[in-house]
Amino acid sequence: QVQLVESGGGLVQAGGSLRLSCAASGRTFSSVAMGWFRQAPGKEREFVATINWFGGTLYADSVKGRFTISRDNAKNTLILRMNSLKPEDTAVYYCAARRSGNSASSIAAYDDWGQGTQVTVSS
Repeated sequence: QVQLVESGGGLVQAGGSLRLSCAASGRTFSSVAMGWFRQAPGKEREFVATINWFGGTLYADSVKGRFTISRDNAKNTLILRMNSLKPEDTAVYYCAARRSGNSASSIAAYDDWGQGTQVTVSS
């Protein structure tokens, strides 16, 4: 099992930037795929981005070109840099870990989840 703790959320104006972090402990971080998901009020949780064990990335179309996922294996930390934020990016953002090193975009593919961090983008 992997314990995950997100941080870095907050309130930002449209067009602004935020950097989310996810601190991981437990299973060997460098060997597993990680992902970011988000859930807006009244909506289902949705895929944002994923990174596999060797750094390959995949993004949802809605964030492609604006968000960047990365990992620091030395610090057991997952990062999501968010630029050009829009009000529709407002959601609780969750960090998730797989037991596999291969990326996936489906919620069911992930085994461990953090508690989430709130991101609010004002217009």
